[in-house]
Amino acid sequence: MFQRIITFFEKQSFGVCTYLAERLDMSISKIRLFFIYSSFLAVGFPIIFYILAALVLDVRHYIKKIRLRFWDAD
Repeated sequence: MFQRIITFFEKQSFGVCTYLAERLDMSISKIRLFFIYSSFLAVGFPIIFYILAALVLDVRHYIKKIRLRFWDAD
């Protein structure tokens, strides 16, 4: 049951931790733990950062998809 919940959240996540871990060459679990611990210490500020980063990554993905579609329209 617990593993199904974890799998659901990993599939539905925005990929912020994965993106940061790849860019910083760190473990994804360390980035996730950082967000969890810092959200308790900083009273939710990292959650706001996470949401903003998810929006930026989603917009970047959308722009790349449009750009590829535009160049393939020939």
